[in-house]
Amino acid sequence: MSYRIEHDDSAIRESFGPYYFRIYKDDQLIARYWHDYRGDDYGIEFLKATTQKWPFRVISDFIEGGGPEPLKLTQWAVAYLDGLDTDVA
Repeated sequence: MSYRIEHDDSAIRESFGPYYFRIYKDDQLIARYWHDYRGDDYGIEFLKATTQKWPFRVISDFIEGGGPEPLKLTQWAVAYLDGLDTDVA
């Protein structure tokens, strides 16, 4: 399985508004991820309902990169997603 995270440019972002991302598994959208402008508050919404406890303390436990570096999921994020039933088909 391969995962990727992309910035969701479809949402209009206000100057102090949250950032939105799409998470894909093998080219299929499985979740939407967001964080506030400081990275203090964040969450994930799966397209297929799951009831899992969010295991991450800070945003950098889930995504890395940004700025000049491409965004990617951390090894812990991939392990977390691999353990969930995220198939939407």
